[in-house]
Amino acid sequence: MNNGFAMNPAKQPAFIVIGAVKAATTWTSHNLGLNPSLFVPGPEPHYFSTEYERGPSWYETFFVEAKPTDMIGEKSADYLAHPHAAKRIANDLPDAKLIVQFRNPVDRAYSDYCMLYRRGTVRRTPEKYFMEASDHSDRFLKSGLYAESLGRFLDHFPRENIQVFLYEDIKDEPEETLKAMAHFLGVEPHIPEDGFTKRQNDGEAALLPLGMREALKPFKSAVAPLRGNPLFEKTRGIFARPPKYPPLDPGSRDFLKAYYRDDLKLLGEMIGRDLSCWLEEETNLKSARSDDASAA
Repeated sequence: MNNGFAMNPAKQPAFIVIGAVKAATTWTSHNLGLNPSLFVPGPEPHYFSTEYERGPSWYETFFVEAKPTDMIGEKSADYLAHPHAAKRIANDLPDAKLIVQFRNPVDRAYSDYCMLYRRGTVRRTPEKYFMEASDHSDRFLKSGLYAESLGRFLDHFPRENIQVFLYEDIKDEPEETLKAMAHFLGVEPHIPEDGFTKRQNDGEAALLPLGMREALKPFKSAVAPLRGNPLFEKTRGIFARPPKYPPLDPGSRDFLKAYYRDDLKLLGEMIGRDLSCWLEEETNLKSARSDDASAA
């Protein structure tokens, strides 16, 4: 339970992008945040998932820079899969509008694996996490059981408060998708003058070797101001290399397809869209390696 105090109505979200993880939610929060009618903080609060004990006063610190005329929102991509987030949001923000984004769960699981592999959190090959019990099995597998997760939110929110998009919507029609999101929120759409950035989180970007990153971690904040400096970037470029991710083997891909088949059939019925192609296609490995991406 949190501390029991009610939120300040002037500093609480009217909408939340609740996930799924690795389904282009960073793209969404970034572009919604560019809308002059909206305020979306950069960091993910994770309040209704892992930080609920901090209480509403802590949560409201994410929105202190919002103007009185702003519609406030936030994005925490782990809310969708979290077992308690739906009830907590409904209790504290019963009128909130929720944006949900789904991605082929096979691609989603592999992309999530690649992100943690890039960070050094996981070291073994994908099948060791997908097909064998591990500390990350629930994260990689259960986070893709979308029908189960969406059902929890439908138990607490009316259907008209939940807007569903697919990863392909953002990839293939970013402008129309952003307009649809604005319409759902009841604000005028804002399309970036310079167009859409192709990718908000780039899983292919060069990085330092893991051992060097670990050794330099205590100095991360000290060198942060140097990022972008030509000499600093040139020096970093001597050591940085694009990451090489272990591939998703055919056995693991088939296992994941079987694991998600029934849930995807139910999800398709829930949202009125045919998702069978997700289980028929070969996983797009290059796309799956990116964090949150959108081809604009």
